[in-house]
Amino acid sequence: MSEWNFNFEKLQVWQKARELSKEVYACTRSFPASEQFGLVSQMRRAAVSVSSNIAEGMSRTSVREQIRFIEVAYGSLMELFCQIRLAGDFAFIAEVNVENFRVRIREIAAMLSGLRKSIVHRSEEDSNP
Repeated sequence: MSEWNFNFEKLQVWQKARELSKEVYACTRSFPASEQFGLVSQMRRAAVSVSSNIAEGMSRTSVREQIRFIEVAYGSLMELFCQIRLAGDFAFIAEVNVENFRVRIREIAAMLSGLRKSIVHRSEEDSNP
């Protein structure tokens, strides 16, 4: 690993979101070819969007922008879970795997909520010397 890292790389929530993306890519490899430009593409984009928006948000200097990107990451995470549920409904993913994704997504969602609260709290402390 490089000596020089970006701040967001230290965030456990970003690391977990990145792992989730890898899992989604691996899982969707077995989907029917007819879904390549449908559900597969949607799921992969939503998964990548989570970690990407965390990275982009944490690179912003404005608290308002940081919060906005964390909220977008959260929205992408919920979009991904909806798509995973649908994949389970269509029997592209076994129900046990849907539930495993649910646990992972719930954990990341809680971490994103915590990060958002931390940003707000830090901002309030900075404005009240």
